[in-house]
Amino acid sequence: MKRALLATLLALGGCAAVPPSGPSVLVLPGTGKNFEHFRFDEHECRQYASASVGGRTPDQAASDSGVKSAVVGTAIGAAAGAALGGSSGARVGAGLGLAGGALAGSGHAHASSLTLQQRYDMGYQQCMYAKGHKIPMSREQAARERSSRYSGPYTPPPPPPR
Repeated sequence: MKRALLATLLALGGCAAVPPSGPSVLVLPGTGKNFEHFRFDEHECRQYASASVGGRTPDQAASDSGVKSAVVGTAIGAAAGAALGGSSGARVGAGLGLAGGALAGSGHAHASSLTLQQRYDMGYQQCMYAKGHKIPMSREQAARERSSRYSGPYTPPPPPPR
């Protein structure tokens, strides 16, 4: 029974895909910046981005989320099994809860990992842009940026209706 549960956990744990630990966005050296300066700034901005997500890597966020889901699933399964079938039901319920929690945990782990990666990338890009480096974007995105900027005299909104 224990070996089957361990095998299930290992198989389900392999389902959690995690992005790389580091930026997943392109940043180019700014005008007039040499490569050595770019590398120095890039190292500093990686540290800033890491600190902005609490020093956690996407791998750690995924692992923590997956383990928490498996633990909660085991506890709920054991409680339900004990209520329905006594001590033998608790073991079966715990096993089923562990498998279900691990399965649900793989989805939560992936989502946690992606969210953390996005926050890391935003901090990294903000830092590099502030240091004068370039963040490339598509033509469509650049057109949206230009059209969203307000150009003209300020007109206050009308007063609210009475």
